[in-house]
Amino acid sequence: MSLNEAQVVCAPGAGFGKCGEGRMRISAFNSCENVDKALARIAAALK
Repeated sequence: MSLNEAQVVCAPGAGFGKCGEGRMRISAFNSCENVDKALARIAAALK
């Protein structure tokens, strides 16, 4: 399963400044519940 199939959109962390380099941004403007759901989908995609 890919992130596309998991219906998760991420952005490179470097776009948010030097401290974001090497990281990815899942959401800046969403609920904690939706972020938790996205993390569960990412975990499933990585299995």
